[in-house]
Amino acid sequence: MSSLPLSRSEVFGQLRKELHEDKEFHQSDVHVFVIMGASGDLAKKKIYPTLWWLFRDGLLPEQTYFVGYARSALTIEGIRTACLPYLKVADSEAERLSVFFSRNTYLSGSYSEGDSFSHLHSHILSLPGGNMANRLFYLALPPSVYHDVTRNIRNHCMSAKGWNRVIVEKPFGRDLQSSEELSAHLSALFTEDQIYRIDHYLGKEMVQNLMVLRFGNRIFGPIWNRDSVACVVLTFKEPFGTQGRGGYFDDFGIIRDVMQNHLLQMLSLVAMEKPASTSSDDVRNEKVKVLKCIAPVSLSDVVLGQYVGNPQGEGDAKLAYLDDPTVPKESRTATFATAVLYVHNERWEGVPFVLRCGKALNERKAEVRLQFTDVPGDIFAGHCRRNELVVRVQPNEAVYAKMMSKKPGMYFSPEETELDLTYRSRYRDVKLPDAYERLILDVFCGSQMHFVRSDELREAWRIFTPLLHQIEQEKVSPIPYTYGSRGPPEADNLSKKVGFRYEGTYKWVNPHRL
Repeated sequence: MSSLPLSRSEVFGQLRKELHEDKEFHQSDVHVFVIMGASGDLAKKKIYPTLWWLFRDGLLPEQTYFVGYARSALTIEGIRTACLPYLKVADSEAERLSVFFSRNTYLSGSYSEGDSFSHLHSHILSLPGGNMANRLFYLALPPSVYHDVTRNIRNHCMSAKGWNRVIVEKPFGRDLQSSEELSAHLSALFTEDQIYRIDHYLGKEMVQNLMVLRFGNRIFGPIWNRDSVACVVLTFKEPFGTQGRGGYFDDFGIIRDVMQNHLLQMLSLVAMEKPASTSSDDVRNEKVKVLKCIAPVSLSDVVLGQYVGNPQGEGDAKLAYLDDPTVPKESRTATFATAVLYVHNERWEGVPFVLRCGKALNERKAEVRLQFTDVPGDIFAGHCRRNELVVRVQPNEAVYAKMMSKKPGMYFSPEETELDLTYRSRYRDVKLPDAYERLILDVFCGSQMHFVRSDELREAWRIFTPLLHQIEQEKVSPIPYTYGSRGPPEADNLSKKVGFRYEGTYKWVNPHRL
């Protein structure tokens, strides 16, 4: 008999206990959380809502204060109004929300002038217990101001008596050189244990579940290697295009936006060896070892695509990427990419890791799919398909094993089915935390397990930088694909060429859809 489902608050409370790697964390300490770039979209849509949910559920230290900082002339009431559509406030929570915003203040100032940060420092000192407070600085900012802001934080805003932590959003550079320059800049100002490079995908429930699935189950250990696995496919698909925000996307492209970070992070969790413990450094050491075994990606192992409008589509589906008014008319930026990587070690030698990601595709999906080798000595006349283990990250979080079973009835016919663990049905009364909730709570607790370390970042850029430079120097043209399709057929051909068997006869359907 399973135990009763934990409440949302109990889930987080247990998480907080498990993450107390930092002996300096005390619930009674005063903490000041500074949102740099408080006027921006990220702050409005993600950071303030996340802080509100953590505060509402009693998960933050009791004496936590929030300071917004940006160049714009704003008020706390203005911030509250802007954030309200994203806060998900129940009628019964109105009073609690007022308490939350009573803990908030806002300052307007320059990102480049030291005097503005001296004023911020004075403001923090003026808060209750501010002279003893631990300080967290969230850089919800464009990378162009990282250098000025971090230098001014270091020179003018560090707590003398509490600890200091800086949360940095991606992109962490555009290539190996720019990433190394940013890392060198940050390491000259802060120690590695003060820097939290946030990749929100590492806060996803099913991404974090990869470690438990792998290292907490005896049944997977013997088959998690090149002897049993034919290939691994890591997928990130979005059913919408750039929707008028292509100007930002065009600067980076799909490889920098998704593949070099989100998908490579998932690959390292799938492929790494068992760490000595679940401590941050032990886990990240194993991830770095895996990345060091991957050679730079070759252009011959890559398919690039750019979506075009679908004449039969509706609304935005009729529009091509180049129809976005913020995108340069001759842009060759890829909105889709498939790349094949190989991990050259004893466990994985010869197994292709296929990374697929794109915009304006046929569905929203992020998943990890291990396809196993064929059953030797087939006695069913070729009617059996390959087994697969699928970890669905989003939507409808699930783990399922695709397997063969006898079709019910008079005949002795195999058919594809699944062993299914759909979270929404199995954990019906548990609301899964947002990735940002989990990661921001990690920062308070001092756990860096789900944050990117500098050497990990270096290896990730080493793998992709030569490819990115070649694409730009040779002006490689992406293959057109129709809005709402699976992407360029050439991508499926590449996957098939390296050993992925796509039968097209089976589709997982959530059997417990509510």
